[in-house]
Amino acid sequence: MVRLLDVKLDIGNRAHARGVKLIGATISRSEGADIPGYYSESKDAVRQTANKWIRTSGSFDAVIDFDPVFRDPDHPSRLLPRFASKNRLHPNDVGYQAMADAIDLALLK
Repeated sequence: MVRLLDVKLDIGNRAHARGVKLIGATISRSEGADIPGYYSESKDAVRQTANKWIRTSGSFDAVIDFDPVFRDPDHPSRLLPRFASKNRLHPNDVGYQAMADAIDLALLK
């Protein structure tokens, strides 16, 4: 994992050196996904660690936090049913619209 982060930080440093703005985005929940073995508590812990890093590392010029947009308050490790596609892993059209609505367009300037 450390090597992967080193590579990502190097890419970020090179992008910044060329004036490219980096925007990070958090990883959504996956419990209930219609893919056998896809979700586990240990995998979700990795997702949460990655999201914490995305939010707090300072590696990005901005962060779009999609994670709370999709969080089901009744089942916090699942996507809200109204935003979930049939496979319950990816957003449906309404979910993609919610993602678009969560983006502050000023970040893209």
